[in-house]
Amino acid sequence: MPYCNVLHITSILAQSLTTASPSDLTSVTQLLKIGKTLDSNQVPETIINQYITWSDEEINGKISEQYEIPLKEIADFETTLASSMGDYNDYIITTDRSPFNVGDTIIITDGVHEERHVIEEIIDSTTGAIFRTVDPIGFAFQSGSRIIRVKYPDPITQTAARLAAANIYDKYFASQASPNESEYGKFLRKQARQALNNILQGRTILHGAVRIGRRFFNPTLKDRYDLPGTTGANDMDDLA
Repeated sequence: MPYCNVLHITSILAQSLTTASPSDLTSVTQLLKIGKTLDSNQVPETIINQYITWSDEEINGKISEQYEIPLKEIADFETTLASSMGDYNDYIITTDRSPFNVGDTIIITDGVHEERHVIEEIIDSTTGAIFRTVDPIGFAFQSGSRIIRVKYPDPITQTAARLAAANIYDKYFASQASPNESEYGKFLRKQARQALNNILQGRTILHGAVRIGRRFFNPTLKDRYDLPGTTGANDMDDLA
């Protein structure tokens, strides 16, 4: 799975790449969504997914010396359904106050059936979370079913979204400008690279990720290229 999704990118992109008109002119539209929906005519979803892939590759390249890549998702929160799903119930209602956010990935399971979804809209989060997913729930899960949030270690998702959004913004907004790099794009890249530098320098630990780096010597010395006239023996084995 990619480190971020389309909803994360949409939340970060500036208003110039969103549409000021309803996407559907034949039905009722929520006015609060106008100006907050990505204009698919300007930025198709295929382009967003491509830039997400490139941002993942940049992150993997940066942290590959310290962590096993690609990173794996971890479960960091679990709750249960407070109300059974049905034909007329498109919303998920949890039993307690839950730290869900738009763009979060959840797994719903009753022990037999299991579905994976992305949260599209939070309706209420005061006494218990009420939210709706991007894709409709396919199975009528009963109350008491488990809801598990899975995510990549912080701040990987945010960093990937910022890198992808910065490059998309510069491609569509500033491609014909001089210089062809916007201040907003530079701001997002600066934040993303500061987060990556914190990981590389040890100030930020990716909890749940497998660490492979060595603290007191360069790990590339242990697995160096063979030199002419050698048998390939490793001179640093005694440091293992």
